[in-house]
Amino acid sequence: MKILHINKFLFPKGGDAISTINQGRLLESHGHEVIYWGMSHPQNPDYAYKEYFVSHRDYDNPNGVLQNLRMARDILYSFEAKSKIERLVRKVEPDIAHLHNFTHQISPSVLHVFKKYNIPVVMTMHDYKPVCPVYTLFANGKLCEKCAHGKFYNCFLNKCSKNSYIKSLLNCFEMYLHHNILRLYGLINVYISPSRFLMDKCTEMGLSGQIEYLPNTINLAEYTPEYSWKEKDIVYYGRLSHEKGLRRFVRAMASIPEITLKIIGDGSDKAQLERIIDELNIKNVVFKGYMIGDELKNEIRKSMFTVIPSEWYENNPRSVIESFALGKPVVGAKIGGIPELVKDDETGLTFEAGNSGDLRAKIQYLVDNPDKIISMGKNARAFVEKGLNMEKHYVRLMEIYNMVLQTK
Repeated sequence: MKILHINKFLFPKGGDAISTINQGRLLESHGHEVIYWGMSHPQNPDYAYKEYFVSHRDYDNPNGVLQNLRMARDILYSFEAKSKIERLVRKVEPDIAHLHNFTHQISPSVLHVFKKYNIPVVMTMHDYKPVCPVYTLFANGKLCEKCAHGKFYNCFLNKCSKNSYIKSLLNCFEMYLHHNILRLYGLINVYISPSRFLMDKCTEMGLSGQIEYLPNTINLAEYTPEYSWKEKDIVYYGRLSHEKGLRRFVRAMASIPEITLKIIGDGSDKAQLERIIDELNIKNVVFKGYMIGDELKNEIRKSMFTVIPSEWYENNPRSVIESFALGKPVVGAKIGGIPELVKDDETGLTFEAGNSGDLRAKIQYLVDNPDKIISMGKNARAFVEKGLNMEKHYVRLMEIYNMVLQTK
């Protein structure tokens, strides 16, 4: 089978990109031809057909009014993406297109090309973008579902996009254009949801179309577990942003002085976290910066366990799955898809999202019961080996592909 694998980022920038790359490798290992397509970027590997990639767009650092206008136009409908993907489709003639994250840097304009050439389309949902203009269902510091059933104007009224009326208006119009005017999301044959929570929530909020459940997977050969620890540390790793719940987490650490929290990653909330740490004179929180690969794995192996303090509806966090694969239990917020992975007293402990006292109590419990850390870590590794292994993922993915191909 010849599969066109699409994500806007094609290097290990975040969970969506890592999942895209790993899934492509899994398909290649079973003899399929995988053609990667996305955005040009200095950190991309040397992909075949890279000349057909869309131009690099950096929405965090626009350069002048004209570039802002061009980027706004491309968010709504990228003619460059449409033209380049059509040239690639005509050249390679894929059997199926598998979309991951493609909004903004690519735009849904590519769906018109797949419709034109009768190419079936599946889309893995890594967030809530099909029903939420800002993709998180989190705005102004709290959960938000006001845009349910197409009421996207609420994004503008509440300045959901970076507290800006202009950016929120653009996201609002983007959703109405893609859903109500061009009806582009109706051109997706099947949606794939990595968590049951995301599947149910998107359906509840009005997303029509067939959704199939397929959790993320991991190559266990790349993860050697370590059930003990070398340092009395716990780890958070991932994006540093408000919805991740780190502000309450670092405050909670002030009353657990016997252990150290290592924060691995970067993001917009780092300066605010540093201010909190400075104001409260917290001595047991350290920032380790951005890490990937073996460097990251080694930091996790040395630790006691990892913590996911999110306050938004997490999907199927790779950070949980990777921690499990390394033999570490997780203390995770009881929100979104996290409880589907973190089972109390089996693979870790859950706490009420946003409740610092409950989070602190669960961390303290594990610190005081080191034997629990070891037993839960072993259970966590076994959970991934049994339920989230790559062969099981491949069989289910091919079921979905074949289902879509039969309707071509």
